[in-house]
Amino acid sequence: MLIFKNLRRHSREQLNRRLRINMSSRLRHGFAWLLILIGLHVVAMVVFEDLALADAAWLTITTITTVGYGDFSAATPMGRSATTVLMYLAGIFVMANLASDFIDYRLKRKEDMIQGRWRWQMKDHVLIIHSPMRNPAVYFHRLVDQLRETHQFRDRPVQILTDAFPEGLPASLREKGVVHHHGESSHIEALRMVTPAEARAIIILARDEDSRVSDSITLDVLMLLGEVCGQCKPQTVVECVAQENRKRALRLGANNILRPVRAYPEMLVRALVARGSEKVLENLFTHDDDHPVRYQVPLTGARWADVACRLMTAGMGTLMAYVTEDEEVVTHPAHDHLFDAQALIVMVREESVPSETAIRQQLASV
Repeated sequence: MLIFKNLRRHSREQLNRRLRINMSSRLRHGFAWLLILIGLHVVAMVVFEDLALADAAWLTITTITTVGYGDFSAATPMGRSATTVLMYLAGIFVMANLASDFIDYRLKRKEDMIQGRWRWQMKDHVLIIHSPMRNPAVYFHRLVDQLRETHQFRDRPVQILTDAFPEGLPASLREKGVVHHHGESSHIEALRMVTPAEARAIIILARDEDSRVSDSITLDVLMLLGEVCGQCKPQTVVECVAQENRKRALRLGANNILRPVRAYPEMLVRALVARGSEKVLENLFTHDDDHPVRYQVPLTGARWADVACRLMTAGMGTLMAYVTEDEEVVTHPAHDHLFDAQALIVMVREESVPSETAIRQQLASV
């Protein structure tokens, strides 16, 4: 079934490509015939009406565009016959067909752009490959909004390579400066269509955040990107489902790797603008490796820098936030910030988690 589906899609792509080529060819031929008719009429006006070349050209243009100022006109029988045949019969007919073909071409071009069949000549853009299986439009809204919040990507166009929007991107995404190409990311021609070598950054999403099979597709895309981009591959952020596939992705040219977290597209953006921060953020979500711990340690009139330095010097972890009596969590205040707290949140090492008693003793004199 998948083979037949791919064949049908390939046949549709070939049909659309041939249609675009045919429309372009008709426009070129129509324009060429129009130029020939204009040239013949100019010559006829010079020969039969004894007009200067500039006057003959002016008469020809005003006639074929049906403006007809009347300052010049054919007076001889041969001149009038030439105008009737070349302009009124042939010229206006060709002009009307050319206008019709041009309108059809523009409509087809707009349809191709909306449905992802147009080749956008983009540069310094953000290229996103794949889309989430569930609610892709909602996810892309949040991801693009986060990109627009950053200084580096505020004004960068965004292009998506996906097969999730066969009828076109939602208008709300297009209004945000997002375009897409409808195609399979594991097809090298589809990758060439989105000009990855010209991109500012590339994001490769896991097709299925719950399946290890997604990683094989991701690794295949990374190999193809190596062929398309060569040595000039842009910064590439990759989602990996399985931990053991991270090293493979690094060998294939990924710069940043993180687990798929569909609820927080902000993590992808952080990985782009602050390389390595995705590791810190992932640690916040997992209990293994470094992780945050809440300690019920009350403090009164403490200075943030003093508490942070005391814990770090003692090798007890990194102070991340404090909790007030009203359960308000205050993160990363100024170094000279004075505060009262009922609890502290500390990033600790897995192999050395201090006890609450040890924390209390260390901060007793703060």
